[in-house]
Amino acid sequence: MKKLLGLLVMSGAVTGALFLLTSLSGPGGGQPSQAITLRAGSQIQEGSIVSIEYTLTGDDGKVIDSSVGKEPLTYIHGAGQIVKGLERELNGLKVGDQKKVSIKPEDGYGMPNEKAVQEIPREKLPADALKELKDGQTLVMKAPDGRTIPLKVAKVNEKTVVVDLNHPLAGKTLHFDVKVKDIKAAEAR
Repeated sequence: MKKLLGLLVMSGAVTGALFLLTSLSGPGGGQPSQAITLRAGSQIQEGSIVSIEYTLTGDDGKVIDSSVGKEPLTYIHGAGQIVKGLERELNGLKVGDQKKVSIKPEDGYGMPNEKAVQEIPREKLPADALKELKDGQTLVMKAPDGRTIPLKVAKVNEKTVVVDLNHPLAGKTLHFDVKVKDIKAAEAR
């Protein structure tokens, strides 16, 4: 489920971090130049660039998403790029470590918020989105900053559409089976 992966990791975060690290090593703003290198990290800690293989299941045991057999999920530990409960559980692990964890909604995607359910006049939606609109369907909206936001259609009425802006996994306990594949640490010299 590529949509969930996109929700777990901010697009281009690792590339952005590497750009930041390399830009710190060049001249700029009167700052002294310093070299930044990536080295193998011994354990996951704040600032580590971590690659994990994971399988996410719901309470029913059905797989929601998995990176097994694909590229591992890479994120910067402590940057809030994955749910806080999973990040906390991974702290201190080493390459090769495996862990099964259950993350409660408050440490995952939170509880559903009633204010996130909105009624929108049909004319405010793009005409092509209205053609075959059905209850339960998911639309994708682009935010001003370029992020995509899923809109779940709760109910299609004659003049309005009720949408739910809550994360699809809000209110759900998340069950992760994780294996640490790689850890890199940034080192200034």
